[in-house]
Amino acid sequence: MTGLFIVFEGGDGVGKSTQVRHLSEWLREQGQQVLVTHEPGDTEVGLKLRQIVLDPATGHIDPRAEALLLAADKAQHLHELVRPALASGTVVVCDRYVDSMIAYQGAGRELEAEDVAHLAHWATAGLVPDLTILMDVEPAQAVHQKTDRDRLEDAGAAFHQRVREGFLACAEAAPERYLVLHARDELATNVAAVRARVAELIDA
Repeated sequence: MTGLFIVFEGGDGVGKSTQVRHLSEWLREQGQQVLVTHEPGDTEVGLKLRQIVLDPATGHIDPRAEALLLAADKAQHLHELVRPALASGTVVVCDRYVDSMIAYQGAGRELEAEDVAHLAHWATAGLVPDLTILMDVEPAQAVHQKTDRDRLEDAGAAFHQRVREGFLACAEAAPERYLVLHARDELATNVAAVRARVAELIDA
């Protein structure tokens, strides 16, 4: 028995956690076993790595070191939580996954996207989501409105514009396994679109 792996992606402040909550509640109402999780930081090891990467007190981290720290989080997360859940037939709903690393550390930090993608592929042993839901919006309508920002949120307007472009490039490269939604559309409209697409996967 193999479960479904559903990932929400997008920039900071786009409403991923709200969509995760609505989808997971609906899935449970449908009788599905659900694991709600996130990256980085949903394991004990990952939490320590998250604190290093996101804490403003950490200061400057070389972009390659930052990518390696996040790759380590992904490897531990899949080993400890995601793969066992999928093997038991659980629907895994994850806030952020590989695309975030490609967008933030690749496009955002201006590392070669292929290098970052290769590192992420190795760290995750090639596990690809069944569906990635990209919540897309101009950074000015999301992260730039936040006041208490972590290291990545406070990286500047140009950085977050590159991040958005990185996410859209991921979706454009494999449109068959993406659902791209405008993050500032009506909540009910986006919730319904997510449910409809996930229902297709369950029925299949």
